[in-house]
Amino acid sequence: MVVSPVELSVSLTRQTLHVTRQGRVEQEFFVSTSRYGPGEQQGSLCTPRGRHVIRARIGGHLPVGAVLRGRRPTGVVYSPELRRQAPGRDWILSRVLWLSGLEPGRNRLGSVDTMRRYIYIHGTPDQEPMGVPFSHGCIRMRNADVCWLFDAVLPGTLVNLVP
Repeated sequence: MVVSPVELSVSLTRQTLHVTRQGRVEQEFFVSTSRYGPGEQQGSLCTPRGRHVIRARIGGHLPVGAVLRGRRPTGVVYSPELRRQAPGRDWILSRVLWLSGLEPGRNRLGSVDTMRRYIYIHGTPDQEPMGVPFSHGCIRMRNADVCWLFDAVLPGTLVNLVP
């Protein structure tokens, strides 16, 4: 049996991520996008809009809550003690789905390149708010949710980031 591919849609207004297969919503998650709103410019800390694909999947072998830095596992699992040591840090945990824009001049190439901006869908500490814009540009998810999503997608999965 061949399973049809999924597509993802992230609503920046509703702060949700929909997983669809053959046009039907299969799963919905609350997410957290940029506290600075939508935008594509390098250095803006905004969440880019438009059509993207998952360029790389990172961390499939890691435990839930594993801390990543520069897309590399640190060998540490997130804890309240780590939170106390770095209270303002934007933690990247569990899994990373690295996005690449598909629209030259909008979210690909030059000063608006999503991949060069290191925009991901990634896990975050479970006490961080979901359903409200709070990130530094990426799409944050609960750790269990991003692990589920990681297993449901492949590189090349379409991701639409819409207002």
